[in-house]
Amino acid sequence: MARAAQRLHVTPSAVSNSLARLRVTLGDPLVTRQGRGIVPTPRALELAPLLERTLRELKDAISAGPFDAPRTTRMFTLALAEAGQIAWVPRIAELMRQEMPCARLRVVGIDSLVALGDLSSSEVDLHIGVQAEGPGMYAKLLVKERTTLVARRNHPALTGRLSRRRLGALQHVMVQMVPSRAFRDRASVAYERAGIPREVVLAVPTFTAAAAVAASTDLVATLPTSFLATHGSRLGLCSLKGPVPVHDVPISLCWHERTHTDPAMVAFRTLVRRAVA
Repeated sequence: MARAAQRLHVTPSAVSNSLARLRVTLGDPLVTRQGRGIVPTPRALELAPLLERTLRELKDAISAGPFDAPRTTRMFTLALAEAGQIAWVPRIAELMRQEMPCARLRVVGIDSLVALGDLSSSEVDLHIGVQAEGPGMYAKLLVKERTTLVARRNHPALTGRLSRRRLGALQHVMVQMVPSRAFRDRASVAYERAGIPREVVLAVPTFTAAAAVAASTDLVATLPTSFLATHGSRLGLCSLKGPVPVHDVPISLCWHERTHTDPAMVAFRTLVRRAVA
């Protein structure tokens, strides 16, 4: 016991107390007396190689060199709305294939981000969207995403001049990614500020659903311009010109302090920022 205490740079009583706690936790004496010395029990002999391997891996992790992007096998989890998934994930995936070919990427939606406990949990590493708020949150502005009001091809609003009165008479489909009665639609705020009525008659969880509704009905939808550029022509959607209130959405890269200094996460954030901005 004295030699063990000397090697560990603690007192013999500290070693004795620690051994007593381990015996209670493991339900085994771990060592027994034999002659003038002690010998390990079968349970201790069983645990020894496992502990040795664990300590070796811990030592290797602590003394690891710089982050090796081409060889990392980490899985990164990114949360963003489905419009961003369509516009940006292909570019992110391509950059990862080039620079982190052994890594894996998991993409989740905003509803999953909320359900998994937001960025403070260990489930999500990075979020692209409206700036996250709260203790321990970091954010960096990526782009300002402009929205546009769309309608189906041959919609009556596309004929003649779109006046404020005609604009206020339109019925809208709204995107609500995380259901909540307290949800405050930013587009509606822009219409209020402009003094133009905005009647929302339908709420859907994705931009794709809103686009599909607008493409097949007389309802109109407010979509990101990046989404319209990708899917507008195929769906037969047209942008409405006129006194439509300008509505820009600041899109930020958001993360939590738990990943702020991690070299792998720093590299991943840099990669995502390059792909998006």
